[in-house]
Amino acid sequence: MKNKTTILISTAILVLIALSSIQAYLINNTYQLKKKAFINETTDVISVIDDNPKLDSIYNVWGENLKNYIADYKNNRLTKAQIVSRSNEKSDSLNIQFKKIFDKELKKVNLGYDVDFKINLTSVVILDDTKNDTIFSAGKNECRLFGKDFKDEDSKTINNAKWFSEQEFVEKVDGEIKFNTFDLEVKTENKIVIKDWKSIVYKRMAFLFFASVLIFLIVIALLYYSIKNLINQKKITAIKTDFINNITHELKTPLATLSIASKSLKKTEIKNNQDIFNGTLNIVDRQNERLQKLIDQVMTNSLSSKEIVLNKEQVVDNEYFKNLIEDFKLSVQQQDVTITNKVCNTEVLIRIDKFHFTTALLNILENAVKYGKETIHITIETKHINGEYIIVIKDNGIGIPDKNISLIFDKFYRVTEGNLHNVKGLGLGLYYTKQIINAHNGTIAIESQLHKGTTFTIKTPIN
Repeated sequence: MKNKTTILISTAILVLIALSSIQAYLINNTYQLKKKAFINETTDVISVIDDNPKLDSIYNVWGENLKNYIADYKNNRLTKAQIVSRSNEKSDSLNIQFKKIFDKELKKVNLGYDVDFKINLTSVVILDDTKNDTIFSAGKNECRLFGKDFKDEDSKTINNAKWFSEQEFVEKVDGEIKFNTFDLEVKTENKIVIKDWKSIVYKRMAFLFFASVLIFLIVIALLYYSIKNLINQKKITAIKTDFINNITHELKTPLATLSIASKSLKKTEIKNNQDIFNGTLNIVDRQNERLQKLIDQVMTNSLSSKEIVLNKEQVVDNEYFKNLIEDFKLSVQQQDVTITNKVCNTEVLIRIDKFHFTTALLNILENAVKYGKETIHITIETKHINGEYIIVIKDNGIGIPDKNISLIFDKFYRVTEGNLHNVKGLGLGLYYTKQIINAHNGTIAIESQLHKGTTFTIKTPIN
């Protein structure tokens, strides 16, 4: 049964892990799709703005200037470095107007989030039938033409552009002025940076995240509840089985004695001997009383502290504990039991249900004997502090393992560690004791060390 439960719990946990992995995979896929859709949505808007005629006209002005610079280069009036330098100066002067127009158009669209845009110059090449002449090649170094200045690693390329132009220029060859042409290839790329794009995508997925986390927590809660119930049911089944076995064992002895006694009473020689007859009847009475007590114990312990009806009376603590200790000593006189009375000298009036409270304390004392060593030492100490009457019962018994202390007051619970399962009982004594103390608006606590002993501390209001 234990192996089946372990396998069931392990399988449930593995299934939960598998479901969690699938859910994480699906959420990640959804995130990627949302991210792609969001970037495409932004890209489409920016591309429309980039096609604005006013921006194209600014770009064309820069292009015409570039063609003139290259014509001067062809006539050896400019170097490649000077072309790039002058081209940058021109783009910087035009960029003020470019950004103003772009920001105005972006504001009209009202995206709801900030986007930075720029056009980078990638390369400028003069095409020739024999050998191309590269005027500029960006490589790892970016060259911004228009837009905001930001790092390329933070950006996303939305498109690449390439345009060709055939330009006529005047060239002086061997003292003669001639008209010639050159083919020009210019490559650019458009880049954008969407500020806080991750938080925007996450916000769009907020409901999905919330629903996923909620479902995940519900599944974990249901799994925990199911496993906890399974373990509790298993414990209850074990406790019930143990209780049935214990009560069956407890009932067998008086029933067997009653059977023998009833058969004896039928014999003629017993009937004719009045002393033996009366003795046998006494045995029947005692065993009948024992059976009745066992049944009453089971019935009484089915009640909770709220259902127990108390008949409280005022008692003097010194006198009460003196009588309690004397009565208990008589019941264990065949065993080596020493009881130390440390009841406080000053008399205190306490209101208790004498019958129930005595039974509760006797349960603790009887346990000290049941689970004691060969020589048993019990100390009963009382004191009153701040309106509370405190009773401390300490023994030198075999003690209780730490893992069992929290369960010691549970109904039907009996410690089954080492040789402790050999002690007879129904597992109701300490449960009943706790219910009685609770009914008196008190508390009971336990401290124990294995092989050293156990201490019970009871606190009840004096009035």
